Amino acid sequence: MTTLVIHAPDYRVKNGGKSFEAILEDGIGPGYAIWDKWVKIIRSGLTVVLLRKDKNKKRAEGILDTLVGTNRYVNGVQRHDIHIKGLTIVPYKSEKLNRYGVAVIDC
Repeated sequence: MTTLVIHAPDYRVKNGGKSFEAILEDGIGPGYAIWDKWVKIIRSGLTVVLLRKDKNKKRAEGILDTLVGTNRYVNGVQRHDIHIKGLTIVPYKSEKLNRYGVAVIDC
């Protein structure tokens, strides 16, 4: 089963992003850079893991509703708003992420 993992650390809020708690509340993770090779395999209905790996480690899981392309980074990587249904807190388990705070893993 393919799983999309996104990171919502405290420092992201300082840079105009949303906190783990805000994403948990409204189910929208804004502005995540996702490589094209991953976009091709990400589909509605996949499991999404929302992580907070900093001092207050937290993890929530839900189901991908939609992936909405927004703008591109200077290096050409497309940003996406990730719409997630049914996010619930689960026991913490870390996942390895890329430099954009995203991963696609096969469980």
